[in-house]
Amino acid sequence: MILVTHAPLARSFFLRDTISVARDLLGKTIIRNSREGMLRARIVETEAYLSSGDEASHSARGKTQRNASMFARGGTAYVYTIHARCCFNVVTEEADKGCAVLVRAVEPLSGVERMRALRGLCSDRDLTRGPARSCEALGIGLSWDGWDLTSGRRLWVCQGDSLSAVELGNSVRIGISRSQELLYRFFVKNNRFVSGPQRLNHV
Repeated sequence: MILVTHAPLARSFFLRDTISVARDLLGKTIIRNSREGMLRARIVETEAYLSSGDEASHSARGKTQRNASMFARGGTAYVYTIHARCCFNVVTEEADKGCAVLVRAVEPLSGVERMRALRGLCSDRDLTRGPARSCEALGIGLSWDGWDLTSGRRLWVCQGDSLSAVELGNSVRIGISRSQELLYRFFVKNNRFVSGPQRLNHV
């Protein structure tokens, strides 16, 4: 039974334009529930990826077997590997649009000891700082690709903290070489789990 406070976000939240979803995901809570217990983490950094005018997006060259989940309906998980490590994305907008939001960093809320076990030995700051570390800490692997995040089962996103405009930062994306200049990265200012430079605050 899902507690009301842990109820999954409605699909309508994800069916909106990708930039809005990327910004509004900040402060929301990711829930990963398993037999080992419930893990909870606050989203503190995101990056939007669009299918049009965005050469860094996996969907820029069309649908493939690898990126098929990115073309699903909003509210679907898109998980891919890079350098043998996984990255977790939330698909946005209607089916066949090929848009998604990369969750770049989260802040642990509960189940921290389990997260440490999943990550191995690491400093508290590095536990979930960055997309691959966040996936490892939450136990999100390739098997979650295509998962319905609105089902409220095993893995979902729910309401969290309400953030004011002054708490939100916006900048160019980091860690990519194409379309880097696009202001599609969003983060919670002064949060120690944010994975990169906190500058160019435009929100």
